[in-house]
Amino acid sequence: MHSVNFTQMKDGTREEYHFLERLENEFNQNLPERILKALAALEHSLSGYRVSRLQHSLQSAARAEADGADEDMIVGALIHDIGDDLAPYNHSQLAAAVIRPYVRGEVTWVLHHHGLFQNYYYAHHFGGDRHERDRYQDHPAYQLCVDFCEKWDQASFDPSYPTPDLEYFRPMVQRVFSRKPFDPAVIGEEYSLV
Repeated sequence: MHSVNFTQMKDGTREEYHFLERLENEFNQNLPERILKALAALEHSLSGYRVSRLQHSLQSAARAEADGADEDMIVGALIHDIGDDLAPYNHSQLAAAVIRPYVRGEVTWVLHHHGLFQNYYYAHHFGGDRHERDRYQDHPAYQLCVDFCEKWDQASFDPSYPTPDLEYFRPMVQRVFSRKPFDPAVIGEEYSLV
């Protein structure tokens, strides 16, 4: 079989759905490479900063690693802005959705909220509330997100910071995105994203 016969999903047969599942599993084995390709594309993304979006991402991950973060958080720091091109107004939520099946809940929560938490550094210049993040101050991952933004995200625009290239992070990306999706032993306690 090269393709299914149905034109509406409700008409699919068991054989056709097993065929599609096999193709999907094969396709998903290349997810780490697609993630790396999307990261590489950040080299030619939003401009105006002293470093490219790719360099910012690499630098964020390098800072996370230097601070002793675990691999889940390092990869989270690496992909935290992967949504900049396709979701400029909710890039945080896109990054969280991408990594959610593969890491513990607090990493997903931090990525989901980092855009809002970053407002602390500049929202007041536009008449916004820089303390809007404080509505989450009772959340168990609040301080982790504050630290993520302070130590790694907002600080990673320095062209002189020693930053490894994307190939350095390839093994980490491959390990994280090759895990069984939604494995309870990995994702642990579910954090509410609200």
